[in-house]
Amino acid sequence: MEMVTLTKGVPDFSEGAVSFDEDGHLERGETPTVMNPNDEHALKAALQTKIRHGGTASVMSMGPPGYKSVLKEAMESVYADELYLLSDREMAAADTWATAITLCTGLEKFEEEKGQKPDLVFAGFKTADGETGHTGPQTAWALGYPLLTHVISLDVYPEEGRIRAKRLVEGDVEEIETVESSLPAVVVVDPEFEPTYRKAAHRLKRKDLREETQKRAENPGDYATIWDHEDLDLDPDYIGLDGSPTIVEGVDPIPKAPSEREATVVTPEDGEGMQQVLEEIAPFAGGD
Repeated sequence: MEMVTLTKGVPDFSEGAVSFDEDGHLERGETPTVMNPNDEHALKAALQTKIRHGGTASVMSMGPPGYKSVLKEAMESVYADELYLLSDREMAAADTWATAITLCTGLEKFEEEKGQKPDLVFAGFKTADGETGHTGPQTAWALGYPLLTHVISLDVYPEEGRIRAKRLVEGDVEEIETVESSLPAVVVVDPEFEPTYRKAAHRLKRKDLREETQKRAENPGDYATIWDHEDLDLDPDYIGLDGSPTIVEGVDPIPKAPSEREATVVTPEDGEGMQQVLEEIAPFAGGD
């Protein structure tokens, strides 16, 4: 089994980490980058598949050289064997379409180097900085692979060349449907996905993989391959900003959070204060 998980670095939107300019626009250069939270579910699905069926789990991302830290985090999460970074100034400012074209070409280069197509390409539901949910489906279209979205559980049958998955369908009533597809395929993993390791052998294998990866993650550069647009034989007119058909009509400044907030300090010795705290949080406690 060859698996590739697509991941992306996004601004750290936690309070105090985000930097804005005087107009309220995000300053990416001054804001730390973290792995896109929804990609964690895709990584979990890839890890479950690797533990159950063996094979190689790789991680691929498109972004600046600083994304190496994101790939390292992904390696630690999915116990990845190999890391791939598509990095080039020509790729900058890409919308989801130009990103998908670049990722598709990276996956084709992966196939060329390996002599085998990835059996499964995993992607997160959406990114925290874009919220479109387009990249996974657009990459599947560019590759010509079957697409399974909102996947919450899956079983893979490598010998039969197929995958069976349960996916969440949201409408007037929340439903779950079971779908099947041939391999290779692209799987967009829903945040409701929870990996399962029922067999003791799987749990032990997970433990062994964790220990192996901790050693690899100390020097992630030894397992990283970086390709630019020339390596991928990509025309700059079709990637990055120039290759992005999306037109941004306008950008609204993000309201700045107040620099100070009112706070009341209560110590355990303050009986009356602790009683007030209890009365405040009691309505939010579970149960009646």
